[in-house]
Amino acid sequence: MIVPAWNEADELPRTLPALQRALGELGLAAEIVVVDNASTDNTATIAREHGARVVSEVERQIARARNTGARAALGRVLIFVDADTWPSGELLRAACSALHSGTVCGGGAQVAFEDLDHRLYRSGTALWNTLARRFHLAAGCFVFATREAFEAVGGFSEQVYAGEEVAFSIHMQRWGRRHGQRFVVLPEPAVLTSGRKADWYSLWQHLGLLALLTVFPFALRSRRLCGFWYRRPKATPRGRHDDD
Repeated sequence: MIVPAWNEADELPRTLPALQRALGELGLAAEIVVVDNASTDNTATIAREHGARVVSEVERQIARARNTGARAALGRVLIFVDADTWPSGELLRAACSALHSGTVCGGGAQVAFEDLDHRLYRSGTALWNTLARRFHLAAGCFVFATREAFEAVGGFSEQVYAGEEVAFSIHMQRWGRRHGQRFVVLPEPAVLTSGRKADWYSLWQHLGLLALLTVFPFALRSRRLCGFWYRRPKATPRGRHDDD
């Protein structure tokens, strides 16, 4: 299990025990690799205190962090989980069963956001889940793959600073078709992940980003234009934030 982490000292004390409990429910022995992606807080220390193996990636890029974790991992099955995501034992069982069937090379899960109250956000989540099922696109917060297939497609594209999970899904689908396997989005259960970006950024900022990427998809190649994923607002009173 590979967890990319940039300044996630607040999230890891919840996430790592949750992963360990989920593994324990299945009776599985698995290593948890936390990729410290140039953190400036106690991410690495907290990860070690919770029994994870820590590797370092100094280049701030989500795809690069995931690929670094995959290279360090020892297993034949790779499961990528974001630091603010909490898959259940039932979901891990479904993912492992799919991979061990020999007919699936990888996949993802439908997404459920924690504490996402706004109706438009809920509608957006439902739309994404529909598209994910229809086009077999994994959400980045939870992706699983066999090492064979992962290495064959070259892992996550390091040419982009966001959206790498979509390209990865497409490449895995193509590889799978050539090898008699499928890339799937599991119908249930959904993976629970944080809705913190709905607190950090306004609805208009979310819509503006969507419009930008629709008109200029090459913006994904710029970390500055992908600041939504690489910049965090400073906390002020709840519900309001000042940008870094």
